[in-house]
Amino acid sequence: MTASIIPSYSILAETVTELRQKSSSLNDEIKKLDEEIKIINKKLLTTGDEKQTLSNELGKIETTRKKLMTELSLTSTKIKKTNVNLAQLQNDIGIKTQDIEQNKISIAEAIRNLRQSEFSNLLEIFLGENKLSDFFIQTENLDKLQANLDDQVLSLKQNKDILEVKKTTTETEKKKLGDLKNQLAGQKQVTEAIKKEKDQLLTETENKESNYQNLLKERIAQKKAFDEEMQSIEQNIKFLIDPESFPVAKKGIFSWPLDTIRITQEFGGTQFAKNNSGIYGRPYHPGVDFGTQSGSKVKSIASGIVKGFDNTDAYPGCYAWGKWILVEHDNGLSSLYAHLSVISVQKGQRVTGGQLIGFSGSTGVSTGPHLHLGLYASQGVKITKYGYYRPGSKGCAATNASGPFADTDAYLNPLDYLPKP
Repeated sequence: MTASIIPSYSILAETVTELRQKSSSLNDEIKKLDEEIKIINKKLLTTGDEKQTLSNELGKIETTRKKLMTELSLTSTKIKKTNVNLAQLQNDIGIKTQDIEQNKISIAEAIRNLRQSEFSNLLEIFLGENKLSDFFIQTENLDKLQANLDDQVLSLKQNKDILEVKKTTTETEKKKLGDLKNQLAGQKQVTEAIKKEKDQLLTETENKESNYQNLLKERIAQKKAFDEEMQSIEQNIKFLIDPESFPVAKKGIFSWPLDTIRITQEFGGTQFAKNNSGIYGRPYHPGVDFGTQSGSKVKSIASGIVKGFDNTDAYPGCYAWGKWILVEHDNGLSSLYAHLSVISVQKGQRVTGGQLIGFSGSTGVSTGPHLHLGLYASQGVKITKYGYYRPGSKGCAATNASGPFADTDAYLNPLDYLPKP
């Protein structure tokens, strides 16, 4: 019965050859797409430093769209490659299972032969042989039989060990496949968001530079108003924060949230920063901004639980974080990821350090694509409706939009905990 479900060696060998050829071809395709993305990234870095004009902004959006389409192809190719890896592993498992079954048959045969030999003791063998040389041949054959049994047992153990490794590797590849499929789904959403962003920009500006500049000024004013309102609200929030509940600042406690690091605005939430606003360019910036194109993979800086998320853009008149995620880490600290284009996690979900949680964007009050990373002592931050702290009939307070609110003493500088640049 076992033999009927295990492919023969000849079929397996032929399949392995085909899979190796596919794997090699897909590797070449992955390298090619990686090179294309590098070239587009260089172009985006160049255009990122250009003056903010409607023409330049539309150019950046179009280049970003091309990059996202290439990344979609790359992820799809990686999914194919992972499926090939899984097929190869299944073949390897089939071969090893076959080897194990063969070992079992050989061991059983060797044991039967040994047991048959036990019916006649050495003295009977000696007396039954006409020549002394025949006796030694019989005993030598018995020793060989025992040695063969030892070899078969060792081979069985080795094959079982290899099989366990293959099965573990298969589980790893399956997880990788699941992660890639989630990534692909997110990238498709980003591509759709980029198209909507371009269409909306053309609608709002009527393709006129003067209208774009007015829109840019309006966004800057909204951003300033949001920062000032948050600062005003949070100055009156007082939470009990145990300084022993989170680690002392140390480089490398967390990992970077992006693959490519370009800091465009540093943290400015300390008392020193408030009294010396010229150092940070403004009196209060509760986090670190990273310049990046829309659609960059955003990763959790450490293991933790997703405490919540929201999209303030879904509430008309609410100018705030846009799409944001708050993760509470295991060490008493919590991190905020804001202005995302796509959220790829669920509330209450457990995430690991380096795990994809979303994609960067320019949602909320933002003058361009970037990631805002905030860091808090967990005891000092809570997710609350905007209207809870400042009831009103305008803006976010007039909606059901929610966001993270913190005691000003809960804010920490993410760069103190992240690796050295």
